[in-house]
Amino acid sequence: MVVRAFTVLAAVLGLIGTAFAQPQSAEPSLTLFENVRIFDGKSGSLSANTNVLIRGNTIEKISKDPIPPNLSAGAKTIVGGGRTLMPGLIDMHWHAMMVRPTLPALLTGDIGHLNLIAGAEATDTLMRGFTTVRDMGGPVFGLKRAIDEGIVVGPRIYPSGAVITVTSGHGDFRQPFEVPRVIGAPQSRGEQLGAAMIADSPDEVRVRVREQLMLGATQIKLTAGGGVASPHSPLDASTFTEAELRAAVEAAENWGTYVTVHAYTPVSIQRAIAAGVKCIEHGHLMDQRTAELMAEKGIWLSTQAFPDELADAFPPGSLERLKARVVFAGTDKTFELAKKHKIKTAFGTDILFSPQLAQRQGALLAKLVRWYTPAEALVMATGTNAELLGLSGERNPYPGKLGVVEEGAFADLLLVDGDPTANITLIEDPAKNFVVIMKDGKVYKNSL
Repeated sequence: MVVRAFTVLAAVLGLIGTAFAQPQSAEPSLTLFENVRIFDGKSGSLSANTNVLIRGNTIEKISKDPIPPNLSAGAKTIVGGGRTLMPGLIDMHWHAMMVRPTLPALLTGDIGHLNLIAGAEATDTLMRGFTTVRDMGGPVFGLKRAIDEGIVVGPRIYPSGAVITVTSGHGDFRQPFEVPRVIGAPQSRGEQLGAAMIADSPDEVRVRVREQLMLGATQIKLTAGGGVASPHSPLDASTFTEAELRAAVEAAENWGTYVTVHAYTPVSIQRAIAAGVKCIEHGHLMDQRTAELMAEKGIWLSTQAFPDELADAFPPGSLERLKARVVFAGTDKTFELAKKHKIKTAFGTDILFSPQLAQRQGALLAKLVRWYTPAEALVMATGTNAELLGLSGERNPYPGKLGVVEEGAFADLLLVDGDPTANITLIEDPAKNFVVIMKDGKVYKNSL
């Protein structure tokens, strides 16, 4: 009897296990955009009135003719009324964990609280129309997972993990009493948080790179020169040696991805290129020779039109505020060199420690019309940025087409009340002008 009872119980448990292991697959959701004009993320002009069918999380059909009933049966219909359907915006230099807290709060705060703050900011980021961000440093792996699992509403995140720096480099926020650093001693607070990691030899660099890849980094970021927000790194300082940079490149390439570096000056940029780095962040102090080298080697420039107000995040009279002014003064020349030499250029904002400035994320994109047409700026923030995301290769957490409106692409879409290619200021007020926001085929806002 006992044996029979166990046999029956095992059979029942097997059936239950099978039921849980093989759930009934639900039909993918359908959304139909009727009568929209498409900005596709590649060309500068809008399409004629068009219909777009979304099945699940991808764009299934784009047609100037009505979508056949056999395809669109059961679809939720959004009547576009001639509005502009465009790809979701992409910010290629974002710090999800560092937008809202101050620097002291980041370095002393509770990590759980910091994650909750970052989650709230992630939701606001998506509601500003940025459906994807490339995170350029910070402990965002948990936030990315929560967003991907649907626990938190936010953009897709391509995480770098901790910024890798050298002793005294940009990202080393230690105090003088924490020096000297003893190998094997407890890490600094910034390292414990996963905001930055200090590495002072090729071997240390390899370890730190491999750790971030192990944690889920899609690309690796090093600080190849001095920075604004760090107290110990002059702007003219070159930090990593070529051998150290090459160690990072080799470790990243072994994982099928790439290294990008924070660098302003010609020396730090040229040294990084010699080591095999594929992308330069910022570049505001580059010269003609450096621009020519970047164009010749096909190196990406991920740069920003920093607003003057960003300097106000630092104390009056501080060295950080002075360094910010020096960097900002190089913006015009950087964009002029990028255009002159046809350098592959990506758009990002690099907003730090300022929730107020984050609300102007779209306005910082609109600021590019000082150097580009509205259509060129929008292509940069969609289709072009997506090309740079593709450098992560097999580490790409979202394999598929981003940044474009075409059949087979991910359904990350904005419906804009107006034509942003003619009036880019529309993106400065997303609450008013983005009437529909969709990410991965799911509608997060529909004010129609």
